Amino acid sequence: MAVNPVPIRAFHQREERYQGLQIEFDGSESVKSRILDTIDSVSQQRGISPSLNHFSDASIYIEFHDEYDRDGGEFFADLLGRLGIAQCESC
Repeated sequence: MAVNPVPIRAFHQREERYQGLQIEFDGSESVKSRILDTIDSVSQQRGISPSLNHFSDASIYIEFHDEYDRDGGEFFADLLGRLGIAQCESC
């Protein structure tokens, strides 16, 4: 796992059949692009696409609804690893 040169923080939320991950960063376009490219890469590799419901200048929210197969957890773990995030701020 690569060390993350720019502080990126992740906040995880899970309820029955729902998982969400908020990624906060410094707001730079290069970091935002890297995060979105990584989401696309993980989506293509795993064959699943989460909803990207909230964008702001420094935050991206990713979510899975009706999570019967619990694929979201593995997706998030892979995404966090590729972004160099060792653990969520809250889980």
